[in-house]
Amino acid sequence: MICADELGPVIPRTFPPAPAWSPGGHRIKAELDYSRAPEKTWVYGGLRPSDGQAITMTAPSRNSTFYQQFLHLLEDANPDGEIWIVTDNLSSHNSVSTRTWLEDHPRIHHAFIPVGACWLNLQEGWWRIFRKAALAGRSFANSEDIAYATALATDNPAITAPICVHPLRNPALA
Repeated sequence: MICADELGPVIPRTFPPAPAWSPGGHRIKAELDYSRAPEKTWVYGGLRPSDGQAITMTAPSRNSTFYQQFLHLLEDANPDGEIWIVTDNLSSHNSVSTRTWLEDHPRIHHAFIPVGACWLNLQEGWWRIFRKAALAGRSFANSEDIAYATALATDNPAITAPICVHPLRNPALA
């Protein structure tokens, strides 16, 4: 089982630092930068809760083509057995082109969460950890900077760990 979702758009700019205190005991502050570059980047993410394996990919937009590329990455990272993807009902997840693509990849199955129940997707909680590790307090000049920060954060063992959820407490895992 893999929990998948998209984060974004992430826009190249200065992100405020994560809330914290300095060693000297004062609140960390950053000068706000409201300027934004014209380009946007979406981060596709998949989390395997059983062992914490995370796969991410950046893309300039959120559409069926990039979602299928992301599914291909998930398939390559999980070479054996069936792959169940817990995700929302975004149109690119259930589009005609995605369903056609899935016909050629019979190991991949979708488990769509109900509308308004994003808490069933464990990827949502992982995004919070990811944002702090990859985005907080950093400046990005372009989409390549965002892709680099995404790759570094995804490879960070401190943010990838098995997530233990009792199946009776999360109906999506039952």
